[in-house]
Amino acid sequence: MTTAQQRNGAGPDDAVGEVLLEARAVSAGYGALAAVRNLDLQVRAGEVVALLGANGAGKTTTILTLAGELQPMAGQVRWLGAPASAPLFRRARAGLGLVTEERSVFMKLSVRENLSLGEGGVDRAVELFPEIADHLDRRAGLLSGGQQQMLTLARTLAARPKVLLADELSLGLAPLIVQRLLAAVQEAARRGVGVLLVEQHVRQALNIADRVYVLQRGRIVFEGDTDRAASQIDQIEKAYLEGVSE
Repeated sequence: MTTAQQRNGAGPDDAVGEVLLEARAVSAGYGALAAVRNLDLQVRAGEVVALLGANGAGKTTTILTLAGELQPMAGQVRWLGAPASAPLFRRARAGLGLVTEERSVFMKLSVRENLSLGEGGVDRAVELFPEIADHLDRRAGLLSGGQQQMLTLARTLAARPKVLLADELSLGLAPLIVQRLLAAVQEAARRGVGVLLVEQHVRQALNIADRVYVLQRGRIVFEGDTDRAASQIDQIEKAYLEGVSE
């Protein structure tokens, strides 16, 4: 059991579960240009995996390829133990939750209407994020950026996904909001959700992650558990994460 699992409240008998989502020697990109190359990555039930890297390293491309929004140029994505070629909406129906760096909020609809569009419903979302209860009849476009991200994450987690892919969840948000969002991600992992987290707040990500991958120019240059990453954080930041804000 890693130090992250101990922090997350895992007991000595708690074990990380089966592989839910996997990339095997995946190359992917746009047109003829591969933004990531020969990528090997796994997300297991009940763990938080941090995917780190400087701007342009290929993190978003990785997330979109695992989600089914992009098809691999080479290699294989495996979802729930089988090769995956279905598009994003079909994977979503099978339990894949995606939160992109652009908040997925219908600005002209109320918070309640936004939540009603999700599979989990309003009550479940409010249970996860009581902070939004007083804003249910407010237009989502009138919420702050942090409230909009809470709404997005609440709707996604209320659907009880098997895997959560979160791309720059905390981009541009205040520290207290970031802590709240990451706490919700941590709690989801405790319930067995496999999480792949792209996060600009590197040290905060390491506080909740079990394993870490670092991308540089489309290739994985570091892989290890959080304890190993934490012991080398200064070297990792200096060598691979230039331009990443903490």
